[in-house]
Amino acid sequence: MIGRIPVLDVGPSVDCGRRPAKAVPGERFDVTATVFREGHGAVGANVVLRDPSGAPGPWTPMRELAPGTDRWHAAVSADREGLWTYTVEAWGDPLTTWRREAELKLPAEVDTAVVLAEGAELHRRAAAGMPEGAGRQAVLRAAAALEDDRLAPGERFAGASCPEAAAALERHPLRETVTASAPLRLRVERRRALFGSWYEFFPRSEGAVVEPGRPPVSGTLRTAAGRLPAVAAMGFDVVYLPPIHPIGTAHRKGPDNALSAGPHDVGSPWAIGSPGGGHDAVHPDLGTLEDFDHFVATARGLGIEVALDFALQCSPDHPWVQKRPEWFRQRPDGTIAYAENPPKKYQDIHPLDFEQDLDGILAETERVLRHWMDHGVRIFRVDNPHTKPVVFWERLLAAVGETDPDVLFLAEAFTRPAMMRALAAVGFQQSYTYFTWRNTKRELTEYLTELSRETAGFMRPNFFVNTPDILSGYLQDGGRPAFEVRAVLAATLAPSWGVYAGYELCENTPVQPGSEEYARSEKYELRPRDWETADRTGRTIAPLITALNQVRRRHPALQQLRDLHFHRADNEEVIAYSKRAGDDTVLTVANLDPHHTQEATVSLDMPALGLGWDEAVPVRDELTGETYHWGRDNFVRLEPGVRPAHVLSLRPSSPIGGSPTK
Repeated sequence: MIGRIPVLDVGPSVDCGRRPAKAVPGERFDVTATVFREGHGAVGANVVLRDPSGAPGPWTPMRELAPGTDRWHAAVSADREGLWTYTVEAWGDPLTTWRREAELKLPAEVDTAVVLAEGAELHRRAAAGMPEGAGRQAVLRAAAALEDDRLAPGERFAGASCPEAAAALERHPLRETVTASAPLRLRVERRRALFGSWYEFFPRSEGAVVEPGRPPVSGTLRTAAGRLPAVAAMGFDVVYLPPIHPIGTAHRKGPDNALSAGPHDVGSPWAIGSPGGGHDAVHPDLGTLEDFDHFVATARGLGIEVALDFALQCSPDHPWVQKRPEWFRQRPDGTIAYAENPPKKYQDIHPLDFEQDLDGILAETERVLRHWMDHGVRIFRVDNPHTKPVVFWERLLAAVGETDPDVLFLAEAFTRPAMMRALAAVGFQQSYTYFTWRNTKRELTEYLTELSRETAGFMRPNFFVNTPDILSGYLQDGGRPAFEVRAVLAATLAPSWGVYAGYELCENTPVQPGSEEYARSEKYELRPRDWETADRTGRTIAPLITALNQVRRRHPALQQLRDLHFHRADNEEVIAYSKRAGDDTVLTVANLDPHHTQEATVSLDMPALGLGWDEAVPVRDELTGETYHWGRDNFVRLEPGVRPAHVLSLRPSSPIGGSPTK
């Protein structure tokens, strides 16, 4: 039923209000609503945010986004974790209605005495509802001025328009026929749900020994821990491990996904399970649970969280296949169906069939997760969640969240938008995205506008620049400059971003032309890398990655998603965008062409930066330390391999005149 003052289309509203929106403590959260009323009377609106105990937070006024649109907006923030609610209150605004009429009638000398008397009466009513103080006294003085018949009508009206009274009425407006929307929920999660820098590597490759003519020797969790200081030095705060469990031998894949494996081929970590154990076990080549605990403790000591892959699938040798055959789809010939993602086939993996015993699979899955949670894992990267029922994830994530709300889940779902959004809505804190395949200015602008506005209330992107499965054509063709600019884009566009090991070495050889699979894919063989030589010879972009992570930590603007604004550049190969958080503003200008130097004039939307159109301000390039003065229009020249981008922090406004270029 509609209220006395209609309040419609309150947002964000996830799944028509059936599910909560998302935020982290201190994050700007945008609330919008359509508010109007009959006739010409003015309306006002505000947001009431209630904390998990039900206590109301600060009263936040809303503003009409554009005159005549009836679309209202306010930015609010919650200060701690938990399940909050937000409500929009709309109300008749008699003082604004009176002021509009007075501005028309008084100059025309229409009903002058009545208009002034009405104004005085409204001001006194407003003052009566205010707390004692200077603001209340200013409103009472405004009422007295309107009643002072010794003054001309215009003077009486001007006397009621003092800034002190206006400010008091802003804080304590006179509200009539207050109407509230239905409350919507806001789940406030820990900050890592929004902001983090991820690094993925295979523990078995760190410390591995691969020599011609000899069986390969796997690295261990202990040797992998030796890589963590370098990961921390690059500024990463999450290290993500592919599955560390026993690997099956039946239908084991060989190098480059070959259907037959040799006696010493190590197999894919995603083919989970052997007679030695399943999802709750550690591969014996990697060590023991105690070794895993040591790895987690070493990471924690360096300020890094461990994210563990959770791949809900089995090799033919997994204990579940023998103990719970009803959990798998039987084919007419009596065999168990293997996983497929046409044209890819995964003969070494059996997917689960959730139709037969969803409750049983759910219980066992929760047990496995809690096993690793007990060993210090508070982040799970979930493999292919889109191939499992959404209701399964809703129930599982709710069960974990009820007791351990700090545990986070990243959905690795490169699939249809509807499924990706549904997974985010039912509880996944982060989502992989299409970023890897968005390379042109138009593609990036359209996609980031969607992520930062349309779905920002419930879906948080994590921009991985590559994965063991995805070596994009852009990286294959663009060489080191492509790796550099994609790192800049990911690190400055999204509050969470990630790289898979080898990215810093610009590894870009596909298994064959047209494929996004790496040659000598680490999914199927050990790939020890000579990090020391790469660092010594400069064959790495680790210094750039380190600088980007340092910039992200220094600037709150880069730690949020929702305030992103694109600016005009008169060259389709140059993209410009800014992010703001309070007084902090970062402006990025990047060359999207990894092969050629590009020049452009960047025309800034100065109000979006919190500046006047004719201002010029000092800007500091966070990657080089250089300082320029930028105004509305600025010339840039970006050379691949030398200067792929500017990452500019805006300093306090200094009106030095003109619109100088760099």
